[in-house]
Amino acid sequence: MELEQVSQIVQQRLEQHQTGGSTITVKVKFSDYQLLTRSKTSFTPISELNEIIVIIRTMFEGIELGERSVRLLGISLSNLDNVKEAELIQLSLFE
Repeated sequence: MELEQVSQIVQQRLEQHQTGGSTITVKVKFSDYQLLTRSKTSFTPISELNEIIVIIRTMFEGIELGERSVRLLGISLSNLDNVKEAELIQLSLFE
């Protein structure tokens, strides 16, 4: 199924960058160009493939497809847990 394939790509990117995200978003564009977006925020970072698949399936099941066909499917994670803080340097005024 396409959901698992896209979820696997997302998980591989998370692993590559050694991070996880707190908010997972699924975007579905239908053949009539209607776009639906659903998101879910977790208290702990999401990074495991099984966890991603379970959350995405649950959100996707809540979308009524009807007779429409899916044209585009996207999954993203935000609120990443490894956001690097900029190192602040205070300069002296009197040098």
